[in-house]
Amino acid sequence: MFTIGDFAKHGRVSVRMLRHYDALGLLRPARVDPFTGYRFYEAGQLARLNRIIALKELGFSLDQVGTILGERVGAEELRGMLRLRQAELEAAMAAAAARLVQVEARLRTIEKEGTMPADDIVVKSLPPVRLAELTGTAGSYEPQDIGPVIGPLYEELCRRIEAAGVVPTGPGTAYYEDVPGTGSAAAVLVHAGLPVAASVRAEDLGGEVRIVTLPAVERAATVVHRGPMDGVLPTSQALARWIDAHGHRSAGYARELTLACPEDPDQWVTELQEPLAATS
Repeated sequence: MFTIGDFAKHGRVSVRMLRHYDALGLLRPARVDPFTGYRFYEAGQLARLNRIIALKELGFSLDQVGTILGERVGAEELRGMLRLRQAELEAAMAAAAARLVQVEARLRTIEKEGTMPADDIVVKSLPPVRLAELTGTAGSYEPQDIGPVIGPLYEELCRRIEAAGVVPTGPGTAYYEDVPGTGSAAAVLVHAGLPVAASVRAEDLGGEVRIVTLPAVERAATVVHRGPMDGVLPTSQALARWIDAHGHRSAGYARELTLACPEDPDQWVTELQEPLAATS
């Protein structure tokens, strides 16, 4: 048998916690010395302790833990419950990490307000481009909603183009539109495109792939963004401030021309191309 101190060490819990579990009737000592009141535990009781801790980590109250243990939940069922809780925690961590990225982007936007040199913004015309594209819908134009949509679209498009033996004729172009009839504050259509030769047909690529010609733009304000697109906010807002400061008006969502896309997102290079309204 183990003293309460030794059992606590083996169970990686505190003595105070074991006393609390005893008081609640969750884990009684195997023996209590009638003269000293010292508690003693057996090694076999570690299994029950493990279940108590695991169920607590699943979010159950100690009262609920007592009920579940009274129903003698099997090891396999408990493992399934833990796997489910693990998946929930991982999803929560991923969501928290995504929120943190957006908070950091907002902070960088605030820190960089008015600091981008005007030389970084170039006004130029954009030629028409023939694209093979896949389209999806994002809940909003915010980076955290766009990323989970556009990434899989490009992955699938690249897979189909490679399977068809087609070689893109230039860098990828993403562009956006409001979902018809919903207004500019609602969901957006996300178009992930790769330029292809005139000989390539949609049926060569299969499925939902379309061949479209993105029209020429007479004037677009452009700026190069370096790094992952979930941190694009400071760059896109600097472009917006420049457009306003120079008396221009935006004529729609900015296109995104992928100039470099290595495995490390920190090394990505993307040109934002925001069309400008015609001057009166």
